Amino acid sequence: MPSLKTLRNRIASVKATQKITKAMQMVAASKLRRAQAAAEAARPYAARMAGVLASLAAGAQGSSDAPRLLIGTGQDKTHLLVVATGDRGLSGAFNSSIARLARDHARRLMQEGKEVKFLCVGRKGYDALRRLFPRQILEVIELRSVRQIGFVNAEEIGRKVLALFNEGQFDVATLFYAEFRSVIAQVPTARQLIPAEVGGGEAAGAGGGASYEYEPDEETILADLLPRNLNIQIFRALLENVASEQGAKMTAMDNATRNAGDMIERYTLQYNRSRQAQITKELIEIISGAEAL
Repeated sequence: MPSLKTLRNRIASVKATQKITKAMQMVAASKLRRAQAAAEAARPYAARMAGVLASLAAGAQGSSDAPRLLIGTGQDKTHLLVVATGDRGLSGAFNSSIARLARDHARRLMQEGKEVKFLCVGRKGYDALRRLFPRQILEVIELRSVRQIGFVNAEEIGRKVLALFNEGQFDVATLFYAEFRSVIAQVPTARQLIPAEVGGGEAAGAGGGASYEYEPDEETILADLLPRNLNIQIFRALLENVASEQGAKMTAMDNATRNAGDMIERYTLQYNRSRQAQITKELIEIISGAEAL
């Protein structure tokens, strides 16, 4: 059984840890409000951009001059998986769930005989994937030094993806991130970037069924909008990731604080029992000695 001094040290250590986790929970809650507001503000713009592209693509997909970002390379052999995670831990299953979704998708593609490449945005995604796919990871982009995610960060990633596409290194690009729903719900999501997904559902109906004439022609407008849409979708994913990470971290630190409280109660109970047993033993020795005299 541990000594009283050991138990006192353990209680003090857990209390110090509890203070740290409580402080981290409060910091995450403060950052979450700003990150959630930024993510929710980006959603209508991204949805409206998808609606405009759907309207333009309806008239351009049958044309021989349609941009390659819209129609692709005509092949489906090589896939680029852009895995966006965080650079730090202590956020529950946030990073591992995104990496798991990308890993399962990669295995499914490889079983179909296709080649898979990775572009990791965030250190944690790289750490999770490098064990299984060490040679397929092209680059790791860390955002650890970035204090606040901006559109310039998305543009940097978008330029790398476009450069790889123009070099013919992949046919299809898919982005993996976590969509923020609530503090306790962050949904791992896969979104195809190239060829651009522009058809169906809410995006196609954003125009309300109206007919438009474009000047210049659809192909020229799409040639300018498709790279911009790529950056917008990446930017939205980064904002969703920031909000999801803070929500997951807030939940994880709250659970850690509660667990630390339970440990303190158990150690305190054990300390009191050991102390009482020691006092009882000393009293018995004193009484026995007095009776012997």
